[in-house]
Amino acid sequence: FILSEVLFFFSFFWAFFHSSLAPAVELGAVWPPQGINPLNPFSVPLLNTAVLLSSGATVTWAHHALISGKKTEAINGLTATVILGLIFTGLQAMEYYEAPFAISDSVYGSTFFVATGFHGLHVIIGTTFLAVCLARLVYHQFTRHHHLGFEAASWYWHFVD
Repeated sequence: FILSEVLFFFSFFWAFFHSSLAPAVELGAVWPPQGINPLNPFSVPLLNTAVLLSSGATVTWAHHALISGKKTEAINGLTATVILGLIFTGLQAMEYYEAPFAISDSVYGSTFFVATGFHGLHVIIGTTFLAVCLARLVYHQFTRHHHLGFEAASWYWHFVD
């Protein structure tokens, strides 16, 4: 399953890099195309990267705490991960709202919104998986030896972040 997801996202990166490294004559042979004002990569995109990398650390913390039998610590780590997933989603929505270009603005807008949109969708799905795991952890449905659902959600989250 995760391999199919990797290939899915690889195709979007391929489209973006192909368009940026060999811009079409129809686009004026420049990247980004004329009239497109790209987002500053050192603002919200960098913050979102930090949020997702932090969430990878917190989900790992939660997993190690669960294996060590430290339930309260596992709950804290998983709660932090879910909150970071929600923060990422909110920041991405803000980024979409404030973007100076649209999905219909050439191949740049198309590849940007499709790739980041599918990534955002996967973050929402992963956040939902982890929220369900958090509820199961609170209701004593996971133990240090029985937590396959949490393990699977963690793998998925590491793919997403």
